[in-house]
Amino acid sequence: MRATDILTLTPQGLYCPVGGFHVDPMRPVDRALVTHGHSDHARSGHGAVLATSETLAIMAARYGADFAGATQAAALGETIRQGDVSVRFVPAGHVLGSAQIVIEAGGTRLVVSGDYKRGRDPTCLPCEIVPCDVFITEATFGLPIFRHPDARAEVDKLLASLTLFPERAHLVGAYALGKAQRVMALLREAGWDRPIWVHGAMEKLCALYADLGVDLGEIVKVQPGDRAKLAGEVILCPPSAIQEVWARKFPDPVAAFASGWMRVRARARQKGVELPMVISDHCDWDDLTRSILETGAGEVWVTHGQEDALVHWCGTMGISARPLHMLGYGDEGEDTADGAVPAAQGEASS
Repeated sequence: MRATDILTLTPQGLYCPVGGFHVDPMRPVDRALVTHGHSDHARSGHGAVLATSETLAIMAARYGADFAGATQAAALGETIRQGDVSVRFVPAGHVLGSAQIVIEAGGTRLVVSGDYKRGRDPTCLPCEIVPCDVFITEATFGLPIFRHPDARAEVDKLLASLTLFPERAHLVGAYALGKAQRVMALLREAGWDRPIWVHGAMEKLCALYADLGVDLGEIVKVQPGDRAKLAGEVILCPPSAIQEVWARKFPDPVAAFASGWMRVRARARQKGVELPMVISDHCDWDDLTRSILETGAGEVWVTHGQEDALVHWCGTMGISARPLHMLGYGDEGEDTADGAVPAAQGEASS
């Protein structure tokens, strides 16, 4: 069976006609398989959703318990029959509960990666590479200029600043789902045993992580009267909050931002970031190309990001590749209260 018989591109996103389902659809559909909980991949209003139990819990926390007509939890590695195809979910290493979706039919295997990373993350399972015929990859940081440093070294920069400037509050902008919790876990591993303070927008998802077994230590929500007292403390908040009146109430705040985009100095300056922390939950160029080679795929589809560069690289390696030019995926918006983005905006984490 040809790959294009198994997966095709529709206005709603990738569709499997022989299985009767969409993968990470951008609009409500009858049946959706969802790779992870970021709002550009996980949207409400579907008739039925199949995802990992953690992703279902995240969707319920963000959209309410009735976010879909019906839900089914997929255990990692379990083969599930969907119409005339079999599917299974394997770890993607992106955020808690994130998974790649392996689809097999007629002797052909496709892997939809969703968003994934190869770097270590204490808050989720590491990415598992699955040999396949067709690999469908993102390309958020799909340019050779993007090479992410060790995230632990970036956290060490934050700790060094705290030592150097104990009289200043350190505000760390981070996306509410995945990035914030990863920074917290890395701080704990580095020995930071004091409370980590959070903007109210972070509270719900941090509590959910704890409920799902991810220990982040003592997390305290910032109250209005607390801000002037938080010299020398770490406060995590949505990136947009750093530029709001809310941030000015802290003692001489140091503005930090944890994102792969902090590799681009102009972005850091534009956002008024004093302490850029290059921490990404996506693959950099080296990990994207390494992952493609490790799958052994003879064909690669590139879903979003720097598609053309990665397609060109595949051609130089003798791998057939094509861009899908799918709209609706990007940076998960930091401007909404809980980090979730309306379906029409469709932004993702970095």
